[in-house]
Amino acid sequence: MNKITTVFYRNNTAESIHNIKCIISDDKGRVIYSTGNDNDFIYPRSSIKIFQAIPFILSGSTNKYLLNDKQIALSCASHRGQKFHINELRKWIKKLKINKSSLQCGIHYPLNKEAYSEIVRSKKKINVLYNNCAGKHLAMITSCCCKGYEIENYLDFNHPHQRGIRKVFNDFTESKIKFKNYGVDGCSAPQYSFKMKDLSKALNNLFKSYHNKFHYRDETQLLIKSILTNPKFIGGTDSLDSKIMSISDKKIFCKGGAEGVFLFINLEVGITGIIKVEDGNERALPSVIYSIFKKYKIMNNHDLSRLKKHENFIINNHAKIKVGSIETKIYD
Repeated sequence: MNKITTVFYRNNTAESIHNIKCIISDDKGRVIYSTGNDNDFIYPRSSIKIFQAIPFILSGSTNKYLLNDKQIALSCASHRGQKFHINELRKWIKKLKINKSSLQCGIHYPLNKEAYSEIVRSKKKINVLYNNCAGKHLAMITSCCCKGYEIENYLDFNHPHQRGIRKVFNDFTESKIKFKNYGVDGCSAPQYSFKMKDLSKALNNLFKSYHNKFHYRDETQLLIKSILTNPKFIGGTDSLDSKIMSISDKKIFCKGGAEGVFLFINLEVGITGIIKVEDGNERALPSVIYSIFKKYKIMNNHDLSRLKKHENFIINNHAKIKVGSIETKIYD
């Protein structure tokens, strides 16, 4: 049976083991590798923000409000609350002439450690723009403003903008979302569970769309090009997806999500992948991604070396003494 495990060793003893669900497909949608979880339902969380952003681009609001490519990238982001993120979000909301209280994502401190420390030191009051999903919410509201929809209930299941998002998901997955698969995300937006094989189909169609061979090609191209031009705006200087896109020099699009989810597309050869850490622990992802990228030649050796340098698979304690290592094993 195919399986992937990531093992955290202390000295030479396995201290923790994380099991991984995974599907990797080629440009034709044919499965290259699967752990056998194709029919498992998962919540992809923030990894699917690019699909949620397509109705925002369709609305024509990016032209109406003169939004730049950094703001377009933020519509798909799980930003880390760094200054350059907040500055662009402030400029964006100013263009709409709405109050920050219109965003219903809630408030949390920056996910970036330096940004968090700076806020604590300065005793600065934070607001909804610091929520990592603020860009997604601002995109939803911007679309509503452009199309004349009510914004007070923009997160309701039956709001026309949310129906538009579900249509995009249905089109890309080539399956219909059922109400039983509806949930609420950490930012209060609708979130849906999908079969892994349906998410794989969606990624393959996203690749096709980027290359003019599927619906929404203009919207897909604008979103992906904005992200690849501004990779730090989809996450931050310390985000794994931002690092990978920066290193790959526009060859790879990828996005992480909560609970150990990661989606990727090699935009040159069309290899797509869905990774889900079964226990939701995201610490396993760097090793898993590196191992998959190496085995299936999704990233070249030069870029792999740079990725490994950024994501050290040695475990050091607080005194910077090596106490263990991290290793991913792919069984086929």
